[in-house]
Amino acid sequence: MLIAAILEKATRDRTLCMDKAEKVDVITLSSLREAQRSWAILPIQERLSVLQRARFGMSLMGDAFSNAIPSQLGRTAGDTRVAEMLPLLAACRFLEQRAQRILRVRRLGRRGLPFLLPGLISEVQRVPYGVVLILGPANYPLFLPGVQTLQALAAGNAVVLKPGRGGVPVARLFAEALYAAGLPHGLLEVTDDSVEAGEEAISFPVDKVIFTGSAENARTVLRACAKKIIPCVVEASGCDAVVVLPSADLKRVVKAITFGMRLNGSATCMAPRRILMVGASEDRKRMLVGMLSTAFGECSPTHLSEITRESLREMLRDAELSGARVHGSIDAEQRPVLVTDAKPEMRLTQSDLFAPVLSVIDVLNETEVIAAQETCPFALTASVFGDEREARCLASMLNVGNVQINDVIIGTADPRVPFGGRRESGYGTTRGTEGLLEMTVAKVITVQRSKSLRPYEATEDQHKELFDGIILASHSRTMRQRGQGLAKAVRAAIRLRQK
Repeated sequence: MLIAAILEKATRDRTLCMDKAEKVDVITLSSLREAQRSWAILPIQERLSVLQRARFGMSLMGDAFSNAIPSQLGRTAGDTRVAEMLPLLAACRFLEQRAQRILRVRRLGRRGLPFLLPGLISEVQRVPYGVVLILGPANYPLFLPGVQTLQALAAGNAVVLKPGRGGVPVARLFAEALYAAGLPHGLLEVTDDSVEAGEEAISFPVDKVIFTGSAENARTVLRACAKKIIPCVVEASGCDAVVVLPSADLKRVVKAITFGMRLNGSATCMAPRRILMVGASEDRKRMLVGMLSTAFGECSPTHLSEITRESLREMLRDAELSGARVHGSIDAEQRPVLVTDAKPEMRLTQSDLFAPVLSVIDVLNETEVIAAQETCPFALTASVFGDEREARCLASMLNVGNVQINDVIIGTADPRVPFGGRRESGYGTTRGTEGLLEMTVAKVITVQRSKSLRPYEATEDQHKELFDGIILASHSRTMRQRGQGLAKAVRAAIRLRQK
C-alpha cells in the first residue's frame, strides 16, 4: 500500500511536470522555518525512525527509481541500483545507527578548565542550521543529493532540494517516499531544475547551501552566497589521477580504470582522467597502453553533447600540437579516448570535462608525481596502485580529499567516510560523520555556579602582580619558575584581600 501510494503520486507529478514545464514552486520561508522548528525539537530517535521507514519503503522502489532516472545518463537498471540506491540506503542506515551518538551533547568536565574559572560548567550542542538548500548534480540525481538531504533532516533541518538537470522526477519520488514514511508536511520542498529556482532559494535567504557540480557553477553559487554571508559546502569536479607504481599489477590497473571510465558514461567527478606512470620502462608502457586500448575498444559508447564534443576536440587538438598522441576519434556516441605522451601542463590534463578521455603522463619518481598533481588545479581524489606500503607513503603526500589504494571510486561508497575535495574541487565535506556535522553548527551553553562577584570588579595596579604570578605558575617551562609564580600569586592575593 505504501509503495503503491508513492508511485501513484509520483506518476501524477511527472504528468504535471510535462504539462506545466516545471515552473518554480512557490516556497515560503516562513512555512519552512515553522516546520523546521517543530522537527528540530523532536527527540533525534523519532527523526531517525522516519528515515528508517523511508529506507524500508525505498528498498522496494528499484523499478520506480530506475524509470525516473534521466534517459540521457544511459544507465541500465542494474547501474541505478548499484550506483545510486545501494549507497543511498547504506548511508541512511548509517544515520540510523550513528547519528544519535554523533550529535549528542558534549559536556565539558573540570579537566582542562583553567583554575581561574572554577565555577564554570559548559556543554557543546550540535544544533541544526535551519533551512538547508541542496543544489544537486545531474550525473547522480538520487544518491548524492539524497544522502545530503537525509543528513540534513537527521540533524533537524528543513530542506529545499533543487535537482540537477533532468533530476526532478527522481527527486520528487524520493521526497514522496520520505513523506509516506511520516516526514512532517512542508519539511522537504523540491523545486524545478532551473537555474532560477536555485537563485530564488538563495535569495530567501536559506541558512546553508550544499552544492555539487562543476567548479564553474560553484563560483556562481559562491558569489550569490557571499552577498548574504551564507555558509556553503562545495563538492566540485575533478581531474583525478591514477598513480601506477613499478610494483603495480597492470591487469588490476586496467580493470579498475576501465570500470571508472565506463561508470555512468564517464560522467563521474572522480573518474580517472590522468595516469601517472612512475619510472616505467618502454616495454611496460607499451603493455599498459595496449591493454587499455583493447579494454576501451570493448566499452559501450556514451552519448556526448555537441558542446562537450567540441571542447574535447579542441583539447585533443592542443594536446597533439604539444606532442601528445591521440588513440581514438571523436564521435556523438563516444568510446574512451586514450592520449599518450601527455604533459601535466596541457589543458586536457587540467580540465574537469565530463568525457571519457584518459591521458598517460610519464614521471620518474614520487617527486615528479607530487609536482604533476600540484600542476592540476583540481584535487578531488586520487588512486595509487602498487605495493601497499609504498602506496600508503605516497598517499600521505598527495594533496587531495580521498586516496584509494589499488582501487578507484568504489571505496567512496562506504557510508562511514567523508567526501570532499581541495583547491578547485571544493571544500567542506559531505557524507560520513563529518558530513552530518556539516549540517549542524556548534552552540555552547555555559553556566556560572560560583557565588563570588570578585571577577566583575575593576582591576587595580595590585592585580598586575597577581596575574603575573598566575601566568608564571600556569605556563612557565620549569618547576622552579612555576613555584615562584605560585608564591608571587599567593602574596598578591593576600595583599588584595587585606585591602
